[in-house]
Amino acid sequence: MLVYSAKLKGTEAQYRILDEMLRTGLFVRNKVLRYWMDNPGVNGMDLNKYCKVLADNPEFPWVKKLNSMARQAMAERAWIGISKFFDNCKKKISGQKGYPKFKQLQTRASIEYKTCGWKLSDDKRYITFTDKFGAGTFKLWGTRDLHFYQISQIKRVRIVRRSDGYYVQFCINYERKETHELTGRMLGLDVGLNYFYTDSEGNQIENPRFLRKGEKSLKRAQRQLSRKNIGSKNRSKAKNRLGRKHLKVERQRKDFVIKLARCVIQSSDLVAIEDLQVRNMVKNHRLAKSISDASWSMFRQWLEYFGQVFGVPVVAVPPNYTSQDCSNCGVVVKKTLSTRTHQCPNCGHIQDRDWNAAINILNIALSILSKMLKNTVGQTEINAFGENDLCLVGETQLSKPTRRKRKPKEQSLESPAIFGTPTLRWEDVKCQVSID
Repeated sequence: MLVYSAKLKGTEAQYRILDEMLRTGLFVRNKVLRYWMDNPGVNGMDLNKYCKVLADNPEFPWVKKLNSMARQAMAERAWIGISKFFDNCKKKISGQKGYPKFKQLQTRASIEYKTCGWKLSDDKRYITFTDKFGAGTFKLWGTRDLHFYQISQIKRVRIVRRSDGYYVQFCINYERKETHELTGRMLGLDVGLNYFYTDSEGNQIENPRFLRKGEKSLKRAQRQLSRKNIGSKNRSKAKNRLGRKHLKVERQRKDFVIKLARCVIQSSDLVAIEDLQVRNMVKNHRLAKSISDASWSMFRQWLEYFGQVFGVPVVAVPPNYTSQDCSNCGVVVKKTLSTRTHQCPNCGHIQDRDWNAAINILNIALSILSKMLKNTVGQTEINAFGENDLCLVGETQLSKPTRRKRKPKEQSLESPAIFGTPTLRWEDVKCQVSID
């Protein structure tokens, strides 16, 4: 699935209509959530049916103006939050379970259309929204060309409001695949705060620290906002200026991470990373801002994405003792965070702390892959394309031998296995590693 974005250019009157559409979508979402709270036991289909009830209600005439599929999309969003809450309860996750809450209209908002309610022009440079709100035609400003894709491939059209304007996103049903030339290079990456990451070859990438660099202007804009009267036009303008500055920092991070992740994947045949729990790490209030500014989670997401596109395996290993173990002899050498040099008293090996950790990460990933291949020898099957599938997808559990051949499990379009090489996690193979 590809997502192309373009900016919407229209008149002020059209922008006010878009605001009404976004407000109506949020109203439907909150009403559907209230219906679920008042009627225990309802499912996702019941929420979709309730959208029709809201549209026929004379008390809410504005709901009927919104496209029916757009109303269903907002109900689906509410059901996604409900499903996540139930999953967290079943998994007995500690702390808050994420009970669905009502949302208030903010600067950043969005609404989705499916296959109707919109129409592209013949040259695919203009888009018209055809629901009863009458938003009209907007010009698309962007660098992406939609001529390479059929209209039937566009599954969703999303209107997004940000601090710097209104955007439209096209969700295109297309499997992106690119060729990758073998380099014979395998990398282990250890992310950090002094350097963004250190690889197993000793190369280090500087941490850009975009939030720290823009913090002075952000504080100034925040002070200006706090001085304005609540509800005044000057306050709304100051709020918009502050939002633009935050948006700039966000885009700087994303641009840096995307370019770096693509470069790492293209220059390697295997990438090993740590399976860090960033959500727990930011509980340290002394390092929370620096960890959030480093955007490790976003970097991992784009590594996994480009790994699927180029067919490069990305292995996530447990982070336990990667910084403490000696990469030369394997002896555990205790260190504090302030100790930046690894000195092994057993073999006398001296190395940078992060470099030593990156080598350990790569060694653990190679050991995991070797045990996986050892346990799957003789158990591979030929798939429909005539290729041997040696990759383990999802959580693999040991089953008892049976006489009849087990039918392969059908995969939906949302399954990550359809879109390329999956990311291998320690949880996926720990049950097989325990055999040895």
